[in-house]
Amino acid sequence: MSKPRMLFVNLPVKDLPRSVAFFRELGFQFDPRFSDDNAHCMVLDERAAFVMLLAEPFFKTFTEREIADGTRVSEALLAISCETSEEVDALCDKAIALGAKEAMPPKDHGFMRYRTFYDLDGHHWEVMWMDPSAVPS
Repeated sequence: MSKPRMLFVNLPVKDLPRSVAFFRELGFQFDPRFSDDNAHCMVLDERAAFVMLLAEPFFKTFTEREIADGTRVSEALLAISCETSEEVDALCDKAIALGAKEAMPPKDHGFMRYRTFYDLDGHHWEVMWMDPSAVPS
């Protein structure tokens, strides 16, 4: 079997130190080996999933297209999982207390629950929990 692929999501941010502080307060860790004045590597799973927060001028060096203004348009929905339904609330409540905005009303499907928020740059995050016993094998 081949090695699983790794995922790196690259997000433009207007104020890199402010965005890093926001996500640190939410409990996320950063890999200093891939962090500098232009970018910080936020670890979702140390084996496979990362979010690169890139200062907008640095982000622009990777594309010839205009950067989407996350406060006006949706460029992606970024979904992350939590271990419990209570963790969903704790993470979203803290994000909102730190300046994020609720994106959509919470949804509860019994076996799956999620809440959403727009981060400081308007990126749309979905925070979800799903009952593992409800997932078909």
